[in-house]
Amino acid sequence: MRCSRSATLLFLLTSAVAGQAQAQPRASAAPSTTTPSLVVFLTIDQMRAEYLDRYADQFTGGLKLLKSQGAVFTTAMHDHGITETAPGHATTMSGRFPVHTGITYNSAGVNTPDAPLIAGAKGEGAAPTKFQGTTLTDWMRARNPAMRFVSVSRKDRGAILPIGRTKGDVYWWAPGMFTTSTYYRDTLPSWVQGFNAERGWMSLLGKSWDLLLPASAYAEPDSVRAEAQGGQSVFPYRAPTDTVALSRIFFGTPMMDSLTLALALRGVNVKELGADTRRTDLLAVSLSSTDAIGHSFGPDSREIHDQIVRLDRSLGAFFDSLFVLRDRRQITVVLTADHGMSPLPEVHSGRFKNDDATRVDASHILAALDTALRAKGVPTAAWDFEVGNWFVKDRSAFETARVSVDSVGRALAVAMRTLKNVSRSDMYTDLAKMDTTTDQIARRWLHMFAPGGEAIVVTTLNRFSLWWTTPNAAHGMPYDDDAHVPLIFWGAKVRPGTYTQPVRTVDIAPTLARVVGVEPTERLDGKPLTQALTGGAAPTRR
Repeated sequence: MRCSRSATLLFLLTSAVAGQAQAQPRASAAPSTTTPSLVVFLTIDQMRAEYLDRYADQFTGGLKLLKSQGAVFTTAMHDHGITETAPGHATTMSGRFPVHTGITYNSAGVNTPDAPLIAGAKGEGAAPTKFQGTTLTDWMRARNPAMRFVSVSRKDRGAILPIGRTKGDVYWWAPGMFTTSTYYRDTLPSWVQGFNAERGWMSLLGKSWDLLLPASAYAEPDSVRAEAQGGQSVFPYRAPTDTVALSRIFFGTPMMDSLTLALALRGVNVKELGADTRRTDLLAVSLSSTDAIGHSFGPDSREIHDQIVRLDRSLGAFFDSLFVLRDRRQITVVLTADHGMSPLPEVHSGRFKNDDATRVDASHILAALDTALRAKGVPTAAWDFEVGNWFVKDRSAFETARVSVDSVGRALAVAMRTLKNVSRSDMYTDLAKMDTTTDQIARRWLHMFAPGGEAIVVTTLNRFSLWWTTPNAAHGMPYDDDAHVPLIFWGAKVRPGTYTQPVRTVDIAPTLARVVGVEPTERLDGKPLTQALTGGAAPTRR
């Protein structure tokens, strides 16, 4: 059956704006050994793993379902150094570290002028041209070319990178509409045009984002000066009454998740994902509201608390609708995150021992380096500094000027170590000589870049400190705060339970390959988590 306009708006209003409806817990079901006809891959952008336990008593919807009936891995990590959105999304469905996917940090992710947005959408063009290798989608298509997929997100990189280079139904949000780029198609399909024409996001016009639960249910203070960069940090948050203004800020509200899930359901229905049990289809959904709210207010805020319980309700409404469209016994769901989150250095809630954290300013060191290099004839464009890494973009410029890259790198590392709250500054060539079994930081940096490439020096801050270029709460360091993410498998071929052994997000794709019965077409860094599949070893008792 088709999702009508009224049904879509009801979904949005019930799960997002009204904030009163609560999905009821669902009865547990015996594990199915059937190969699924639909895999649903959910990425919650910036979700700390501890949110699953911290707010569990208030879950009544989708998170409750997955947590109570799924295979829950309590120690899942992104085992790479730059814990950002682009490398995180590229890792999960490829089974390979950033050093092998080529997606190493956000600004080297998907944006390109060579693939402009279509249908009059405003924003940067995007395509997976920098992505290297294959993903689960490619392996599934190699087995059955008839398989179908839809990938949706608020962010372009969130929609694109789980799929890799394969062309198909990949859509993301531009102000006021979902769109795609010329890499995928020249015109939006009619079902996406129709969804955009409904303008479901406008149901928020003039309304408020207020607390979902009674104020007494939130332990966090409602006003913290450092939150929102000194702007509003008190509920309720009134939405604009102007459509243009609302379209620009809508992405930073919990309602963006509900809209994204509504588009995903429309895609399942129209593209008939999971309708034919002779094939396995894929739905990839990346939800970004947690990221936007977390950056503004931090992981200890009342705002992120409300976002997570709203996320639970939105996922509950999504699953309720999905299970009407498709047989739940034929579905496998995976939920994870692209990275975690660290607190604001200025906020000391007591949960994090971050009293000594600061924003580390290395601008004077980089300015002195630039002056010295230009005096030797090396232009500024020949190098770059990003997320603590010093890159050499043009080695020939150094060679022409007879300047040793190695000598400059070692001098820079020494200078960086003089800064307060710098933990270490290493040459990449030195990291390769370290014991990566015991040196977690070295191992995670080596999973980002290969020694001998553009990356010359990496500087790691003390835990909870941030670079001066970051004005709000952030992530990106190789510590567990930013690397530890939720990981839950649920549904067909999944063995429910709690699994406490350490696993990595590169293990997700090979595990799903086992679930759907396909073989990866290249060497992977991850391995199948067979203990969570029917026939695997017994899990830890809950």
